[in-house]
This record gives sequence, C-alpha cells and structure tokens, in this order.
Amino acid sequence: MIIKKFQANTETEAILLAKEELGKDAIVMNIKTISPKGIYKLFRKPLVEITAAMDEAVPSAVEKKETMNEKISFNSGFKNNPNILYEKDDLLLKNDLFQNRSEVRQDTSAIENKLNNLQKLLEQQLVDKANDEIVPEKTAEEDKNLSFIQLIYNQLIRNEVDEKYVNQILGEIENKLKKDATLDNVLASVYQKIILKLGQPKTIDLEEGKVKFIFFIGPTGVGKTTTIAKIASFLKLNKKAKVALLTADTYRIAAVEQLRTYANILGIPMKVVYSEDEIIEAKNEFSDYDVVLIDTAGRSHKSTEQRDDAARLINSIDEEMREVYLVLSATTKYKDLIRITECYSEITNYRLIFTKLDETISIGNIFNIKMLTNADLSYTTCGQNVPDDITKIDTQETAKKLLGGND
Repeated sequence: MIIKKFQANTETEAILLAKEELGKDAIVMNIKTISPKGIYKLFRKPLVEITAAMDEAVPSAVEKKETMNEKISFNSGFKNNPNILYEKDDLLLKNDLFQNRSEVRQDTSAIENKLNNLQKLLEQQLVDKANDEIVPEKTAEEDKNLSFIQLIYNQLIRNEVDEKYVNQILGEIENKLKKDATLDNVLASVYQKIILKLGQPKTIDLEEGKVKFIFFIGPTGVGKTTTIAKIASFLKLNKKAKVALLTADTYRIAAVEQLRTYANILGIPMKVVYSEDEIIEAKNEFSDYDVVLIDTAGRSHKSTEQRDDAARLINSIDEEMREVYLVLSATTKYKDLIRITECYSEITNYRLIFTKLDETISIGNIFNIKMLTNADLSYTTCGQNVPDDITKIDTQETAKKLLGGND
C-alpha cells in the first residue's frame, strides 16, 4: 500500500495532486488544515493537507457495498470508533476520489494487511491530533500582541519601508514581547530596534594639524553644490575652520559659477580642477587648511566611463586623508536608489546624505538604503536656504516619523 500526504492552498487542489500522483483509485484518509507558525501567520494563508492511500495491486471487481463491510469486519480497531469510517464515507460521496475506490480482493490475508496499515495510519493521526491539542491555544494577550504588531507592520509599509526589513524588525522583537505587553511596549521595542539599525550618524570632524579632502558624489540634480555650500558655511562660521573649495563639475558652467558665488560670500578660495593631477596640485596648495570640499560632476550610474572618472579623482587623494559622501534625493524611487548605491559602491566606500526631505512625505527610503548599503548616515537637507536648511540626521526623529505617520 502507498500512503502519502499532499498540501495545497485548498482541499480541491490537494485532492487533485493526490489524484494526479496516485491515480483515480486513491483513497483520502484524512483532511486537516495547517496554520503557519510565528509572526508570518499574520501574512500567510493556512494550507490544506490530505493523507491519501493507494493499494499497489489493483483488486478484482466486487460490489462496492461489500468493500466497506469487509473493512469493518476484518479489523476490530475500527469497531471502537466506527464513526471514523462513516464520517469518511460521507466525504467519499462528495468527492470523485472516494467514488472511485478500488474493489477488495478475495484474498483475505491481503485485505487484513491493508486494513492493518490503515489502522496504524489512523492511530498515528489520533496521536498527532492529541499532540496538537496539548499546545496551549493563543491567549487573549498573545492575540493582542499580534494585533499591535499588525498595526506597526501596516504603518511601516505605508511609510515605504521595504517589507523584508519590516519583517526582520518584527521578527526580532516577537519572541521578546511579554504576553501582557501594551501597544506602548511594542512601539518602544520597534522604536529602539529602528534606532539601533540606523546607527550613529557620522559627519565631518576636523582634526587639528591635518587637512581633510571631502568628496561629494552622486547623480545629477540631487543638490550636491547647494549641500557643499551649506556645509562650507557651517564649518567656516560655526567651527571657524579654514575651508577651501574645489569643483570638478566642469560639465555645468552654472554649477561652477554657483560655487564661486558662495566662495566669494564666505571669503574662501575656490579652484576648478580638470584631472587627478590638478587635485594633487591643490592638495599641496591647501596643505595648511583644515578641510577642502570637492564638488564632482553628476554621474550617470549607467555609464562605466563616468564611474571610472570619478574613481580616478577620488583615488588621487590618499585614503587616510579623504572622506566620500554620496548625496541622494529622498524623492528618488527606491528601485533607482538601489541601482545608484550599487554603482557607487563599486567605486568607493561612502557616507550618506539625503536631500529634499521637504519635498516628500515618506522617509522609508532613508531606512531602506541604510539597511541595503550599511553605510553611515550623515546629513539631511530640507530646503534651499544656505546655511540653514541642513542638519545631522536625527535618528530618533526618523524612527518617530516612520512609526508615527507621515503627516
């Protein structure tokens, strides 16, 4: 006798699987629903599992009525609970698998062996059912926790946090929640988890007696030049740093003139560089400065040649003397941000700056890209005013916005 289990989304699909593999004469012995475990039970549908049996030898033809009578007469185990077969027989009348049951042979020993196998199967099913009943049912507190988790899940998805990161966070806190946790308890756990994953922001730190060369890279139109002007203003006015500006964005005359205007207002030097050799010359010229901020041309992440140009400029400065900041717009689509960050990851390590936060109601991409790249967060900008509309990213505020809404 062949005995197998089949799982599918519905009872009909499971029966069709059994029918396809075992044939029309297969007998369905048991039908049960299997619920998913853990936090994923919120987001996955239960499966239907059937247990089907098929006699390896095709029996000779007899009356179908005699089949059931012989099964009962040859096995005393079924007499203790005759409803097992009667209940199954009701199902048989409703399903073509049961309507095509094989006829029993005249060979008594073969029938006895068959029924013994069926009895063992049903006994095991009773044991399995008993074991299932030993597991305590969900308490009201557990149901409440799941409701809270569902609310937070929906909120993070609405704020465009990638579902895989949402599941990761909720999966990490699920088993640590107390049964009597309140919504505030659950929110606090998720809030702390988000802050930990965002990490400690890192911005430009000056070192006495050591010049730093800071490269700003990123696609066209994200606001690199304006961001550089804001940082230069902050360092000059607030930190009293000795600042110089370089621009390698020779593709856009407007960008050069814009940076020159800021340099004149701040009273700091500005030079245009066209190659890595000229950056090396500037390195010697500004060796007694605290920081040199370098604007680069907006590059297409699809152009290998432009990526190579950016890499040569960056590598012209020794690694211990340089920092690189990838400037991204918070309004860019997540799929495009993935491609952009992967492209620049091939060039160098970087920290992340997000611009144009004032132009979007969703900040999920900040969390997504941090998780994707594992790069340090640094600054965010939220307007065109120099030097006001820039700040070090506030991870606590970011976590609150992700959880509290986007209004």
